[in-house]
Order: sequence, then C-alpha cells, then structure tokens
Amino acid sequence: MSAMWRAGKVAEAVGVNVETLRYYERRGLIAEPDRTPGGHRLYSEATVTALRVVKAAQALGFTLDEAADLLEAGRHHHGPRHAGLQARTAAKLSEVEQKIAALEVVKDSLIAARDAGCDDLVACAETDWCPIPFSRPPDRPTESVDLRTGDAVIRT
Repeated sequence: MSAMWRAGKVAEAVGVNVETLRYYERRGLIAEPDRTPGGHRLYSEATVTALRVVKAAQALGFTLDEAADLLEAGRHHHGPRHAGLQARTAAKLSEVEQKIAALEVVKDSLIAARDAGCDDLVACAETDWCPIPFSRPPDRPTESVDLRTGDAVIRT
C-alpha cells in the first residue's frame, strides 16, 4: 500500500492551506480522502501528485477550471497521449503572447512618458504630444498649455 498523507502534510508539500484542500474536494478536483478512525483525512500519493499538477498549471497561467480540465483529460486517456494537453498549452501560449504584446505597448508608453518628461498626468493628457494613449472625445475643442514651450494650444 502506498503512503497516506494527512491534510497538514499535503498542504505543506503542495503549498496550499488545509481549507484549499477541502475546497478542491468540493470542486471535485480531488477525490474525497479516506479517513482515520478519528476522522482525520488521509490523502494518497496520487492525490498529492494531482495537487502538484494543479499548482503547476496555475503557475503556468491556467485558471483553476482549466487546471481541472487538464486533470480530467489526463484521467481519461482517449486518443493520442496528451493530445488535450497539447491543444490547451497551444491556446494558453497564444493567450500569453497576446498579453505580452499588450504589455509591450504599455511598456513603450511608459518609457515615452518618462522620456517626454511628463510630471503632471492631467497636464500631459491635455496636450497633443503626450505619449500616453488617453481616450479623447472626438470633435471637442480644448485649450491646453504645451509643457515644452509654455504656449497655449487649442485642439479641435
């Protein structure tokens, strides 16, 4: 028989708290554990491995629902081995690449704001040269001051 783990040891080994284990049980991510005669939960090595998979999946950007789907796909080996994992990781990779592209835009805007010497966000937002991509209402003339020259500027 494989080793059985008590809740505290499982929680420590996996990096969660005991309440998280109970939550995962309620969600169906892990099976309800055996119990000692005194009522203490005893988890199998397979359950510890499943929990490590969930935590690793979350560290890779998968949601808890997605991690549960990965576990379920692994439990039902229909078709090519890990076909579900391949498709899911490809989709997650695409999602991560989109987030990286969006963060690159944010990074570039922050660098441009720093390099432009923007010290006042409100004043900068009212100029045409402000590098921060503010949303502006169309066809609304505004008056502002060009912070580089001190001249009044009317935008239409």
